[in-house]
Amino acid sequence: MSDVLDYAAVGVGPANLSLAALGADVENLRSVHFEARPGFSWHPGLLLPEATLQVSPLKDLVTLVDPTSRYSFLAFLANEGRLYQFLTAKFPAVLRAEFDQYLQWASRSIPSIEFGAEVRGVRVRAGRSSDGRSSDGHFVLDTGRGEVTARNVVLGTGQTPFVPGFLRPHLGADVFHAEEFLSRPRELPGRAVAVIGGGQSGAEIVRHLMRLDEPPRSITWITRRPGFLPMDDSPFTNEYFFPAYAREFHGLPQADKRELLAEQKYASDGIDLATLQDVYRERYRHECLLGRKDWLRLMPRSEVTGCARLSDGWELEVKGPHAPVVRSDVVVLATGYEYRLPDCMAELAPHLARTSDGLVVGDDYALSLDLRTSGRVFLQNGARHAWGIADPNLSLLAWRSAVILNAILGYRRYNT
Repeated sequence: MSDVLDYAAVGVGPANLSLAALGADVENLRSVHFEARPGFSWHPGLLLPEATLQVSPLKDLVTLVDPTSRYSFLAFLANEGRLYQFLTAKFPAVLRAEFDQYLQWASRSIPSIEFGAEVRGVRVRAGRSSDGRSSDGHFVLDTGRGEVTARNVVLGTGQTPFVPGFLRPHLGADVFHAEEFLSRPRELPGRAVAVIGGGQSGAEIVRHLMRLDEPPRSITWITRRPGFLPMDDSPFTNEYFFPAYAREFHGLPQADKRELLAEQKYASDGIDLATLQDVYRERYRHECLLGRKDWLRLMPRSEVTGCARLSDGWELEVKGPHAPVVRSDVVVLATGYEYRLPDCMAELAPHLARTSDGLVVGDDYALSLDLRTSGRVFLQNGARHAWGIADPNLSLLAWRSAVILNAILGYRRYNT
């Protein structure tokens, strides 16, 4: 059937953008990448001016699989005429704002990407072979602009902000997830701000607040962690982000995977050392030079267990060695992300195999689906429980897309 695509991708974040970039030069590959938003954006609410990548820019959309690709970060710098300046600047880490420019540049260059196209539903349609007998069905995607038929589907809708249940009823102008920090203007000068969460996002927001020309009246940084701990960026630890390790992890019993995920937490979820140093130096400046004693209040080993509205702000109940109550005007939830199947998969969701840890994800990132189809559903950036701490990270972005693309093509187009 000439109108059947080789695959249709749902969502265009960095993961499916990598897939689109690697597939762009594959001859006779028929694909489409749907994104509901009007254009590419990569956590726009967290694109703070000081924020940097925690990985090498060589871990871009394509380079570690195809260093000659026209969609590499290096090609972007050359295209923008800033290659010599970038090299001369000798940034210790690439600014996230520049990497976002790179991703936007790539998204505008790939014709298979369709923005403003929301996939509302995915189903399997039974087909007929030339002799009239039933055959494996194809996937049908309803985009609101009509239906598209594809042999395979690639899910790349990304992670969803995690908000503890007791805080969800209070979400609004002054209680919000860090994902929304820059998305709308907020009155912060002269107000008390509480930041919940001791990972990189929490640290970046605290640093940003401390550097404002008109800073908050006070900042309280609360985390369940035993301290404000650095990311383990040492050489042997970084081998957790190698393809060979990811494959070895994938083959382990689930109990072993759970144990390793806990052990390796700070290899992916710690705070980079430069950010910690910035926060500490800002604290020194405010306390020792400006005389703002106790302006930044640090509360490790503390868990927020309740939230109540006051006439003039919020009261947080805190379990831990510090004060049992924190009063604040603004509460920022740097509480991380979780994976959820997109709503468009509602019809197929009951047919996907699961364990207590999450979806069953195969060695080519295909989900286990108990329906007869002509192809498979592949999962991007939703398999940390199955593939390890590198799964939501940029490190294996190109490699994972190459694994999926090879599986769709039926031959090894890329060396994985």
